[in-house]
Amino acid sequence: MSIHLPPRGRGTATNPHNRFAPNRSVVEDDGWYQEVPLTQGTTVTLETAKSIIARNSSPDIPFDRSINPYRGCEHGCIYCYARPSHAYWDMSPGLDFETRLIAKTNAAALLEQQLSKPGYSVAPITLGANTDPYQPIERGYALSRATLEVLLRYRHPVTIITKGSLILRDLDLLSELAKLRLVSVFISLTTLDDELKRILEPRAAAPKARLRAIRVLRDAGVPVGVLLAPMIPMINDMELEKLMAEAKAAGALSASYVMLRLPLEVAPLFEEWLQAHYPQRAEHVMSLVRQSHGGEVYDSRFGSRMRGEGVFAELLAQRYSLAIKKHGLNRRESFQLDCSAFCPPGGQMSLL
Repeated sequence: MSIHLPPRGRGTATNPHNRFAPNRSVVEDDGWYQEVPLTQGTTVTLETAKSIIARNSSPDIPFDRSINPYRGCEHGCIYCYARPSHAYWDMSPGLDFETRLIAKTNAAALLEQQLSKPGYSVAPITLGANTDPYQPIERGYALSRATLEVLLRYRHPVTIITKGSLILRDLDLLSELAKLRLVSVFISLTTLDDELKRILEPRAAAPKARLRAIRVLRDAGVPVGVLLAPMIPMINDMELEKLMAEAKAAGALSASYVMLRLPLEVAPLFEEWLQAHYPQRAEHVMSLVRQSHGGEVYDSRFGSRMRGEGVFAELLAQRYSLAIKKHGLNRRESFQLDCSAFCPPGGQMSLL
């Protein structure tokens, strides 16, 4: 098996075949030596989206609507379950997912239009369900900030999922939303090991930066929980209790976890990553992954795909349950958002 180390700051070095493409390109040595440097830069395509609120009916997900201002994610997390979605845009779920991004430049305007439609029923919108709303390119495009401005203007509740410390840029909006019980934030916390973070989530915020984000948000009155996602056997699962202790110390109110998921093209990308960085334990890691998913690298069934099954998964669940009780990270009531204040564009806001 040929192992390709990723360029610095990227999660993978390869671009697996786009499963929807009718043709496959294969590199062949024709005898002429030519060194072509691997493209490492990020390119962004601007898109005028037709819709911005995505709906889902999954029983595994605690929300029914979400907004993703960007397609692809520069954080480059090797395990990202969203990678296969890049194939829909005729790009690879591999390096393309990290370097060829799409920005929905009309996200805020389109959201305002959709909120004003007759019959719109309010419920919390999740910002960043597929790709991170505070990935590095948000610094320049500010699409997530513009989206929050619309949601605040019309008193619409929002839940944010991110591993980007850039969220603190928008503390002014988040504190105002929090005063109205219109926002909750979930910080993805995967490891406390800087070196593991560097190869696992190359361009995401450092562990200390995420813990600082939790502290600053809590000081501003924003309810914050942590997502320990994913838990990877023999890679970061041993950090579960320490992650929860540090999250509690930073002020987090809740914690939840997700077992590693390897749908479609994510599986070969992750296995290549294991061979590149942990060759001695790669076989053991994948064995535990299969044991937790009925002998397969991925189980798509609702009810088991997030937590897994079998001895390893059950032990992880027990450890989580004990740590939740020890640290009191189960204050779910803090995340109940107010839907009654919503006033659609063109409507009359209450004076109370």
